[in-house]
Amino acid sequence: MASNRNSSMAVPEAKAAMDRFKTEVASEIGINLKEGYNGDLTSREAGSIGGEMVKRMVKNYEQNLK
Repeated sequence: MASNRNSSMAVPEAKAAMDRFKTEVASEIGINLKEGYNGDLTSREAGSIGGEMVKRMVKNYEQNLK
């Protein structure tokens, strides 16, 4: 099976919500994001944002199972 190597979302309308979520998480953990390209972030900073996002999504999913 071929892998989907683009960064498009299954639900295009979700992109704005994910961007807001990313900005919110970054702000809460003390990382300043700017509009557009954030290539000056370290791998650690970018990973911290992504990791915290996943952690929160998993927590939310588990709470909705109950």
